[in-house]
Amino acid sequence: MTWKVLVTAVSMDEVGGSAIELLKKAGCEVVYPSSPRPLREKYLIEALQGVDAVLAGTDKYSEKVLSSSAVDSLKIISRWGVGFNEVDVFAATEKGVVVAYTPGMLNDAVADYAFSLLLSSARHVHKGHLEMTQGKWTPTWGNQVSGKTLGIVGCGRIGQAMARRATGFDLRLIGCDVAPHPEAKELGIEFVSMDQLLEQSDFVSLHVALTPESVGLIGKGELSMMKQTAYLVNTARGELIDESALARALKEGWIGGAAIDTFTTEPLPRDHPFFSTPNILLSPHQASRDRGTGEQVSLAAAQAIVDLMQGEKPQFVVDEAVYNSPKFKL
Repeated sequence: MTWKVLVTAVSMDEVGGSAIELLKKAGCEVVYPSSPRPLREKYLIEALQGVDAVLAGTDKYSEKVLSSSAVDSLKIISRWGVGFNEVDVFAATEKGVVVAYTPGMLNDAVADYAFSLLLSSARHVHKGHLEMTQGKWTPTWGNQVSGKTLGIVGCGRIGQAMARRATGFDLRLIGCDVAPHPEAKELGIEFVSMDQLLEQSDFVSLHVALTPESVGLIGKGELSMMKQTAYLVNTARGELIDESALARALKEGWIGGAAIDTFTTEPLPRDHPFFSTPNILLSPHQASRDRGTGEQVSLAAAQAIVDLMQGEKPQFVVDEAVYNSPKFKL
């Protein structure tokens, strides 16, 4: 049996060598799209013609894409990473397409990066670097981190990993989650309301999944509740923040600063207000880009495809109901 596997995850270009070898040794034909990635809807539909599996990046698998005849041979979308909000899972299940992902593998990589953003923004590391690259020597006063209060919004795997790093800095930990995790409480996180978290925190770090309910989670009202000295860190999803409201909050001094790694539109458009916003550290969605972790995630995403091709269930599937779909293809 030979499967045609389309690789659209850009990360595979640099850390997916072993994963590609795994696919080829299993008898897969590996192909790449000719259009720039992530693929827009039109090009994605074209690229899916005759494909059995996709090792997917951030391409959007909408209901329109998944209802097209282009996916008639598609059996699995294996997502590189922990998120699957780019995939209409209901439509995929209806079509009999398995949606696999790699939860838990990026916890430490993202938490490491989130905490580095917290430290860098509070102590203005990025400003010092920029000044020196311009031939200047302008030491800047920063803000203390140890002994302060960290508010973690979303206390799942990554939020808990963030908490473990914070304990070494003697930070008081408070959290907000729609379903408080017992493990988080054991780490010393005190659960409070969202309003209380915003009002009390010196640092607010976002680690929630993107859902219809969480879009615009941090807007004008929420930013106005924060301390004028507080910092906002986002390594989750760009749509969690009302970007216009954040730009205004920073320009008018409602909060002390922000460190943002994810954006509503990526790459960030050159006319975006963040480029002229003070006290913001911008990062090109690279929190998960730990090379060793990236290689492991690539292998796991490829293994899910191989497993299904060989008649086995992948380890992590978003909706197990797909196996009962009359259109399931195995």
